[in-house]
Amino acid sequence: MIIAPKIRGFICTTAHPEGCAANVRAQIDYVKSRGPLADPPKNVLVIGASTGYGLASRIVPAFGGGAATIGVFFEKPGVENKTGSAGWYNSVAFEEAASEAGLYAKSFNGDAFSKEVKEAVIAAIKADLGQVDSIVYSLASPRRTDPATGEVYKSVLKPIGGSYSQKNLNTDTAEVNSVSIDPASEEEIAHTVKVMGGEDWELWIEALASAGALADGFTTVAYSYIGPDLTYPIYTNGTIGRAKEHLEQSAVRINSRFGAGSAYVSVNKALVTQASSAIPVVPLYISLLYKVMKEADLHEGCIEQIQRLFAEHLASGGAPVLDEKGRIRIDDWEMRPDIQAAVASAWHTVTTENLSAISDFSGYRKEFLRLFGFGLEGVDYEADTNPEVSLPSEK
Repeated sequence: MIIAPKIRGFICTTAHPEGCAANVRAQIDYVKSRGPLADPPKNVLVIGASTGYGLASRIVPAFGGGAATIGVFFEKPGVENKTGSAGWYNSVAFEEAASEAGLYAKSFNGDAFSKEVKEAVIAAIKADLGQVDSIVYSLASPRRTDPATGEVYKSVLKPIGGSYSQKNLNTDTAEVNSVSIDPASEEEIAHTVKVMGGEDWELWIEALASAGALADGFTTVAYSYIGPDLTYPIYTNGTIGRAKEHLEQSAVRINSRFGAGSAYVSVNKALVTQASSAIPVVPLYISLLYKVMKEADLHEGCIEQIQRLFAEHLASGGAPVLDEKGRIRIDDWEMRPDIQAAVASAWHTVTTENLSAISDFSGYRKEFLRLFGFGLEGVDYEADTNPEVSLPSEK
């Protein structure tokens, strides 16, 4: 079939297997170009490994340090006349590249919140690797079924304590408009913490520990975001922010249980990902941020961010550099005062009419399409393409 992008709001309902593979190869080439990591982990588990920061977190230790990797995700394979999800194709491409490089790579497609997936992953670790010394938690999901009670929790993107109105960007029409969001209820806040907080991260670490699958001196990291003042009501001071506070508390508990330096929260840069595209206000902010950071020669994508995270913090041969709250900050370039001042100035003046001139919305659109394998050089998008591809580890 001929595969073209079909966009609905903040998602693309199709994905191109060869385009996704080209995107993965480009990220691998970047990591190789940066040279080997100083002190790489040997066996890495990435929970939420198929797109964005999670995918990059699998690529960097594998191709920057020769690590064996296990990836966990919940993606949709392609069928005869319907494409699979981008994350599925990314994972197939990663496994194929790892196999060619002689690297161990195994993937589990299922609900990472469930006991069954945890048990299957741990069994593979015990059988194939013995133990893991690095665990990356990069799960982004709108809902979670509690494995103990069976209750389903759904997260919301809402402010707390009052309504929030702000400029917004309709990414379909390139129109700068406004959005108004009602405050979350106490139940919605609690549900969002259940889904996006650190409870499942802790459950993974405890399950691995109970099975003897954690190496001595292991390190685990979970990802977070803070952002600028203008997005605080919808993010940092909103329901997501409350969940991220819980995530940081989880890191404290893991360190208390296993020793200081076992768990870290890494605060990452705002980037075009499937998750960030769904958050009101954020696409406009990213479009303005991209232009400012590119002009300052400071722009990074997911792979550059995670390469820097490992090279300078997690696999540098020394201890990570932490802020006053004990967090790793690879959003440091984004949050530089001069960068934020330039973005704030553009924010106050941006309109539909001047959007293309003062933002990098065209770059935002290109990055969005690349998430789904479109717009990659060297890919023949007019060619008949088979949407059914299998993970090498499942053959």
